[in-house]
Amino acid sequence: MAEGEARASEDAMELDSPNDRSSRTAEAAPQPRKDSISIQNHNPAKPPFPPHNAPRVWFMTALTAPIAIGLARLVLAHGDYVVGGVIPSEFAGERGEELRAFLDEVRVQGVGGGRKRSGSGVGSPESSEKEGGGSTESSGDGKKTGAKRWQDRVRVVAMDGRIIGQCQAAVAEAVEAFGGVDILLGCTSECVIGSVEELAQSNRTQSLMREQFETNFFSNVNVIKAALPSMRRKSNGHIIMLTGITGHLGTPGLGAYCASQWAIEGYCDSLAYEIAPFNIKMTIVQPNLEINVLSNKITSAPPLSSYSPDTNPAPLCRDIIGGLLDKLCDSVGYHPHSHEPKGTSQLQTEEQSSAEHDAQNLDNLNEPTTGNVPDGADHDAEDDNMDDASEDDQAAHLSSFLSSPHTESIFPPLPTTLRQALIAETCFAIAAIGGHDNPPARHIVGFEGIAAVREKLKTVSEELEDFIDVSCAADLTAGGDTETY
Repeated sequence: MAEGEARASEDAMELDSPNDRSSRTAEAAPQPRKDSISIQNHNPAKPPFPPHNAPRVWFMTALTAPIAIGLARLVLAHGDYVVGGVIPSEFAGERGEELRAFLDEVRVQGVGGGRKRSGSGVGSPESSEKEGGGSTESSGDGKKTGAKRWQDRVRVVAMDGRIIGQCQAAVAEAVEAFGGVDILLGCTSECVIGSVEELAQSNRTQSLMREQFETNFFSNVNVIKAALPSMRRKSNGHIIMLTGITGHLGTPGLGAYCASQWAIEGYCDSLAYEIAPFNIKMTIVQPNLEINVLSNKITSAPPLSSYSPDTNPAPLCRDIIGGLLDKLCDSVGYHPHSHEPKGTSQLQTEEQSSAEHDAQNLDNLNEPTTGNVPDGADHDAEDDNMDDASEDDQAAHLSSFLSSPHTESIFPPLPTTLRQALIAETCFAIAAIGGHDNPPARHIVGFEGIAAVREKLKTVSEELEDFIDVSCAADLTAGGDTETY
């Protein structure tokens, strides 16, 4: 990483190979950094967008995700269009705070530098004419093009990716409003923390594995299936799936999370061959472990004493992520006074109590303009109710929260500036790749991620060579005879 980066770090974590082979020490194994993260003090330079002859339509599966918000800001400034799926309860709650602020920015933003969208190629978006709206122009096919205001180029739709019908409806609205979907970003993600045995303690912890796959795998798969027909009809499209280097590396304490990442990557690798004849591209983007984990919901299963650091030398991610959260907040002088993490029971209670409010939001969010997104959605103002606590107690809170004897969930309460710095490189990479004529099948973001994957591939290659004689000890020749080496 470049100089001038702020780091909150302790000693680097090293993961031994499962078989602890003497020829391959931990330096050749997956190496998530212990309490270490690289954050730029400034955003990267303006991304080099691929050449294109008309604005593109981006569909983002989870617009409440910080990466989606950061990317939406980049592509809107470039002149593209954005459709984003939102779960109403997340939008109305604390999770939606950054998105609500972004939508306020969208409403007041003036000319976005949009280029005219021609009627050929990937299709032309329609822009709603509103009172006092920005100027629009007509293309040869009669559709409205050249919407200049950001608000005219954004649609927020209510969508839970786990429900295929909502995914189909959201994509249909994108097609109706803007003429199609050119670039689909799958960014729905959450992280379940717990060893394999910790996730088998009770019915509740056993259900966490299924919930992990429902969110990380099936939510993204459902949107892909909903978007493919329109892409295939246009013979054009680009699907970008945001995963992580955990798609290459097994990580102790994140078995469920890694399994879901490997699953969606295997799905996308196979899909890439199927859709290539229709000129639909597929790219898997893999940022560092902490990028997706710290910018989305974390659910922690109760720890078992057998897997405590005192008895188990494996560097489990529970303590690493908890310590990292504490250090990141402490490094910028931030303490969660008014962002007390909420347990699963609290989150469920809030969702139930706001059911009527969510139902109203559902109708409003489906309207094809950000102008109809509820302003100032109700959310808890905890500042007035928080008890005074020492800074030491607050600094230790997040790490102890992840070690609770109960199943707990939290959206990491990082300050907005810290989140934006954390995701800057990933947003840059996606913007530079999206819609490219010849995009990479996989793109690893950041030097540390490249180094970790390179070491893993080196280990695989070495093991292959060590046991090649065993692999080829008995091989059938073309005539059916056994050939021994």
